[in-house]
Amino acid sequence: MEKIYITYNQIHDTIKDLAEEVKKSGFDPDLMVAIGTGGFIPARMAKTFLNKPILTVGIAYYDLDDRLADSPVITQWVDQPEKQIRGKKILLVDEVDDTRATIGFCLDELQKHEPAEIAVLVIHNKNKEKKHPIPSYIKHYFVGQSFKDPWICYPWDAEDTAEQDQMALKG
Repeated sequence: MEKIYITYNQIHDTIKDLAEEVKKSGFDPDLMVAIGTGGFIPARMAKTFLNKPILTVGIAYYDLDDRLADSPVITQWVDQPEKQIRGKKILLVDEVDDTRATIGFCLDELQKHEPAEIAVLVIHNKNKEKKHPIPSYIKHYFVGQSFKDPWICYPWDAEDTAEQDQMALKG
């Protein structure tokens, strides 16, 4: 399987560009919801440019061997969603839209709490068949870069970030 190595600087630059895209779109989120664990760092980077608060959710859709499970396990969810989500514009943030199982599940769950609007922001999208369509109520889907279907090696998963940077430069 093809592997692509990504550096923190590449992600930072992509998030900066995506934040500009969000601003230019006219979508002005009240808050971001970061999908853990991959959405935590991108959401924090986006906060630098969008200056919006971050809520976090944890959804385990993959087992320890990165195999997709039949159903998700919610490991963390928004406290008092009726107060924090209802009527708000939400920017859902994750690192990659792979199978869309996790993003789709989160969209469905967030929609139950009657937000004013939800948009999605991902650093990377994999151009492949998805388990969940983007619902018609999603008017903004922000993507930094799309790939066919490589294994994307993110720097927060690396044991040695200097080696990660070198691998990314070899690209």
